[in-house]
Amino acid sequence: MIELVIRADDIGYSEAVNYGIEKSIRDGLIRSAGVMPNMPYAEHGVRLVENLDVCLGQHTNICLGRPCCNPKDIPSLVDENGQFLSSSAYRNAYAEGKDLVEIEDAVREAEAQYFRFREITGKEPAYFEAHAISSVNLWKALAIVAERYNLPFNYMTPETKIGSFCGKPVAACIMESMKQDYEPFETLKTAVMNARDDIPNIFVCHPGYVDDYLLKHSSLTVNRTKEVSMLCNPEVRTYLSEHHVKLCSYEDIR
Repeated sequence: MIELVIRADDIGYSEAVNYGIEKSIRDGLIRSAGVMPNMPYAEHGVRLVENLDVCLGQHTNICLGRPCCNPKDIPSLVDENGQFLSSSAYRNAYAEGKDLVEIEDAVREAEAQYFRFREITGKEPAYFEAHAISSVNLWKALAIVAERYNLPFNYMTPETKIGSFCGKPVAACIMESMKQDYEPFETLKTAVMNARDDIPNIFVCHPGYVDDYLLKHSSLTVNRTKEVSMLCNPEVRTYLSEHHVKLCSYEDIR
């Protein structure tokens, strides 16, 4: 039996993304979804899904929008306007051997986002991780905050094949959502064919619909809508059942 967590990232990214995630939970396969606590639409997204069968995690974000902290307190993470540095800024610096993230700044912001998460959800996060950027220091900071508050830390960077959740190994599935010819069902099939049967497998997706904010701030747009369709397709659920895949949430594998 294969244990598979299909996780939806980015609650709060935009209003349209929230609606796509809500449908993917209500009519689809999503049982774990990550909230970006700093985003203006985070509370809207939480209200949409709060009565659905889903566990919510903290998808810590330091590359979009304004921080939960005072920008003056986290200078390494923000630009002159108090906005987070873009993911491309982190990526370009990392390619030159520089990690722009100061650990102390990231600890402050991850902690502030944790407080905001509790404020808008009324709960502790079911898992604790981050919106992917190129930074070793970010993950070091998350580990500090997770230990400080006894949070269920999911260490899984974009380069990770075997990560961890609450100190136990988990396998990171293939992610191809940035491909122009992306076919999410085919990617999921590949993930199942390569899945481990001795540890849980995490398949990360980004379902959502498209609005003006998303078009202006993300390179992942139309492929989000493809994931909504895949996640709500009854044939996908049948395929998983036929291949002895047990759909799990983070709470199931803790």
